[in-house]
Amino acid sequence: MNQAVANPTGVDSLTALLLPLADRTLLLPNVAVAEIIPYRGVQTAPDLPPWLLGQIGWRDLRLPLLSFEAASGGPAPLGATPRVAVFNALGGRPRVKFLALLLQGIPRALKVDARLPRADAALAPLELAAVQLEDGVARIPDLQALEQKLADAGLI
Repeated sequence: MNQAVANPTGVDSLTALLLPLADRTLLLPNVAVAEIIPYRGVQTAPDLPPWLLGQIGWRDLRLPLLSFEAASGGPAPLGATPRVAVFNALGGRPRVKFLALLLQGIPRALKVDARLPRADAALAPLELAAVQLEDGVARIPDLQALEQKLADAGLI
């Protein structure tokens, strides 16, 4: 049976971004991402959780830089062509408007049908769904849960 991701908005297609990580690809609506920036000037501190890589500067702000792989229970690799995706925060916290996520390459924009078929893949923590695309499986991340992970650790 072909299961599809629900489409509560009634929109038939949307522009999305494929965000390459070390061990998976994330799929997000392009409006969730404020900007893609180079990986540079990360300020680290002792005793950070392994999924929090430090802080990165963006538009006169210091943003927490997260590793999705490590937050999902895996390693936090730094590849040959790292980039950073700056996300709009979704948790409604007045002092947290943006978060940064380490990428392992250059994102790619694509138009996707709003009713993507689900992929038969086990989900890692912080993943809402896996969907089948023409060139493989992409994961839909739970950005609110990622932000909550920061809050639970007392970091925001």
